[in-house]
Amino acid sequence: MRVAAVFQDRCQPEKCNQECINYCPPVRNGIICIQLSREHGKSEIIEDLCIGCGICVNKCPFDAIRVVNLADELNDEMVHRFGENAFRLFRLPVPKAGRVIGMLGPNGVGKTTAVNILAGFHHPNLGKYEQGAAPKWDAILDAYSGTEIGEYFKFMQAPGFKPSVKPQYVDKLPQVAKGLVRELLAKKNERGKLDEIVEKMNLTGIMDRELAHLSGGELQRVAIAAAMLADASVYFFDEPSSYLDIFERLRAARAIKELAEKEENRRVLIVEHDLALLDFLADDVHILYGTEGTYGIVTHARPVKASVNTYLSGFLREENVRFRDTEVRFEARPPRSEWKTATLLEFPQMKKRLGDFDLEVNAGSIKVGEVVGIVGPNAVGKTTFVKTLAGVIEPDEGALDSKATTSYKPQYISGEFEDTVESLLRLELQQTFDSSYFEREVMHPLNLKVLLNRDVPTLSGGELQRVAICLCLGREADIYLIDEPSAYLDSNQRVIAAKVIRRIMEFKGKSALVVDHDVYFIDLLCDSLMVFGGVPSQHGSGRGPFSMHEGMNQFLATVDVTFRRDNETKRPRINKPGSVKDREQKAAGEYYYLVEG
Repeated sequence: MRVAAVFQDRCQPEKCNQECINYCPPVRNGIICIQLSREHGKSEIIEDLCIGCGICVNKCPFDAIRVVNLADELNDEMVHRFGENAFRLFRLPVPKAGRVIGMLGPNGVGKTTAVNILAGFHHPNLGKYEQGAAPKWDAILDAYSGTEIGEYFKFMQAPGFKPSVKPQYVDKLPQVAKGLVRELLAKKNERGKLDEIVEKMNLTGIMDRELAHLSGGELQRVAIAAAMLADASVYFFDEPSSYLDIFERLRAARAIKELAEKEENRRVLIVEHDLALLDFLADDVHILYGTEGTYGIVTHARPVKASVNTYLSGFLREENVRFRDTEVRFEARPPRSEWKTATLLEFPQMKKRLGDFDLEVNAGSIKVGEVVGIVGPNAVGKTTFVKTLAGVIEPDEGALDSKATTSYKPQYISGEFEDTVESLLRLELQQTFDSSYFEREVMHPLNLKVLLNRDVPTLSGGELQRVAICLCLGREADIYLIDEPSAYLDSNQRVIAAKVIRRIMEFKGKSALVVDHDVYFIDLLCDSLMVFGGVPSQHGSGRGPFSMHEGMNQFLATVDVTFRRDNETKRPRINKPGSVKDREQKAAGEYYYLVEG
C-alpha cells in the first residue's frame, strides 16, 4: 500500500518549473500519476497510478510531496482519512475506566486527531473520505465488533456520553472566554468540587483576575481545572505540562491521577511530551509513529515503563518497525563531577530589582565547554539572570567584567519577521548559513529544510522554536544563553535539540547556559546545574553551578520527589510518593541517580 501526501501550502510549481510533473514516467496508456489540480493549480497524485518510483520526491525542492510504502495489512485498520493525498490515521488508543492512558509520539502523526475522534468531535470515516461516503455509526460498530475500541464506540453512543477536553493551545483561551477566572470555573463546576480543585491547582491567588491578564502557566492551570470540574464520561488532557515548571507539572499530574483512581468509572487520556511526567502519571501508553502530515499509526497499549523504553529505543520489536534511526541513551551517573578546563566566565554576586520582585544570585563561574542547566520554579528570576549575562538588562549590583561574547535565545519567540525563514537565517547568520558543517550539524537534524520557503509569521510554536535554536547556535559567541528550548517541541524533537546543542558546544569548545523544566532534557544535555528558588514574583535566589549530582539533589529536595535510574535505559524515573524506594532515598539524602536493581 502506498500512502501519498501533497502539502499544498508548500507546492510552488511556478518556482520549480513543475519538475515533479515533467519527470513523472508514464504508467498506464501514457497517463502520469502526478497532475495539476484544476481546483488550486498545484500538484496532486493519482494514487491508483502511483508506483512509488520516488522521482517526484527527489525532484520536489520544497518537500511538498511524500510517497510512503506501508504494509497492505494496515489498509483494513484505517480509522480516518481527510481526503485525497491527505493525512491518514491507523488504529486508535482506548480510554479505560479507572486508568490513565497516555499517548506518546511526535507532532503531526495524529494524536490530536485521535482525541477529537474519541471525544466525538470527528466522525471516523474508515478511509471513505468522499462526499457522502462516510459510514454511519451502525456500520462502524459492526466493523469494530468484538474489539476494545468497538466497546468504547458503543460507550460513546450511549445516552449521556459527555467528553471533557483540555485543549492543546491554552494561549487561545482568552479569545473564546472572557471575564474573571472565578466566573469561568463557576460555570464549569458540574461536580461541585470547585474549592477542592482550586486548591489542588494552586489557583486561589488568581481567582479574581481577568483571563486576558494571565500568563501561559496560569492559563494552563485554569484550563486543567476547568476540564476536571466537568461531570464527564471521559477526560482528555492534551499536553498539560506546557508552560508549567516542574512543581506545577507534578501538582497537575497528581490531580489528574486522582481523577482516575478515586472517581469510579472515570476514564482519562493524556497526550504528553514530558517523558518523566508521562512515566509518573500514566498507567498504560500507546506509542504513535509515522510521517508528519502524511500518516500516523497507533500501537497497542503497553505498561508505561515498557512504552517509554520502547520509544527511546526507537524499535517496535513485535511489529519489526524502526521509527527512529538511533537509540536514545542516558548516562548512569552525572556526566562530569569536576572540570579541569579553563574558566571562561566568572560572575560576581548579583542583585536586581524589577518592580516588587528582587533577585540575588551567588557568585559563580562557567568553564570552557561546559553546559550549565538552570532549574527552578517559574517567576523566581531564571530568565532575569540569563538576560543580565546577555546584556539585555543591567544588574543593580555585581556588574559583569568580561569580554566573553554571548548569543541569546529568549524564552518567548517572536514570529514578526515579514519574510521567509531562509531570508531570516541568511540575514542573521550570513556565511554561516551556507556552511556544510552548519547544515549537517544544525539545520539537518532540526529538519529546517522544509521550513526555508515558509513565511515566518505562518510557523507554529514548535517550528518557531527550531528556527530560534538554529539562529542562536549559528551566531559566533563564547557563551550561548538558551531559555526554554524544549517548549513546543515534541519528545523526539527535544532529544534531537539536546544532542544538537551538546555537539555544537563540544565541537566549538564553547559554553552554554540552558533554562528548562524538562528533567529528561536537562539530564541529556547538561554537565552542571544552577538551582533557583524563592517566592514566585516576590523574591528569587540563584546558587551554583553545582555538579549534576549535588544540584539535582538540592533541587529535587525542594520539589519533594525522588528519581531513580531505569535499569535498562538509565533514564530518570520518578518514584511513587511514599514507596519503599522513595522513603529509602529521602532517608539517605539521595534524590537522584539511584539505579534500579
